[in-house]
Amino acid sequence: MGFQIAIDGPAASGKSTIARLLAERLGFEHLNTGATYRAAAVYLKEKGLNPSSPREELERALRSMSIDYRDGKVLVNGEDYTERIQSPEVGILASDFAKLEVVRYYLIRIQREICDDKNVVVEGRDIGTVVLPNAQLKIFLTASLEVRVERKLMEYQKRGLNVSREEVEKELISRDKQDSKRSVSPLKPAEDAVVIDTTNMSVNEVLQKILELVEERIRS
Repeated sequence: MGFQIAIDGPAASGKSTIARLLAERLGFEHLNTGATYRAAAVYLKEKGLNPSSPREELERALRSMSIDYRDGKVLVNGEDYTERIQSPEVGILASDFAKLEVVRYYLIRIQREICDDKNVVVEGRDIGTVVLPNAQLKIFLTASLEVRVERKLMEYQKRGLNVSREEVEKELISRDKQDSKRSVSPLKPAEDAVVIDTTNMSVNEVLQKILELVEERIRS
């Protein structure tokens, strides 16, 4: 088993930036599990399915789906889905599908297979609690809603998406509620996670703090 680092937290808490930079600094692989849920949601929608579809139909579609995550790109059955999973609407749809036990069952299995025996930084919402419960280091990032809205808005603008602040705030509030209230794998810190509030921290400050924690765990 490699050295596994789980980074959880709500949308726009800094997970993706920190996970990517941390993986680069350590020479580890990186997996954004949120991207796998977004890709699955788009794939299921393209199959004419929605979160209210019969379980049997969802299972049939999921059995025909393979997901690879390579160099930040998400491939579904070999097809690049990276660009089509970026909109706020897809984020909400992914959160809707993620409430379903059948969807989480298939995605968790895929995520574990991707991480198996690797030195890896994995980001998501249930990594430390469900996907990688034996990870050597578990981090839970959080930040105020105001700061998270600003970060997400800037992210969308950089991608050239025309999204209003109100739309972003609505998206985050909706996703926070769904992710924390769902009955299957709700968003919450693992009991042994280190909680870091990034509201008033720079990216470099957060990164340095986690690097110190990695060094401590490797030494122990």
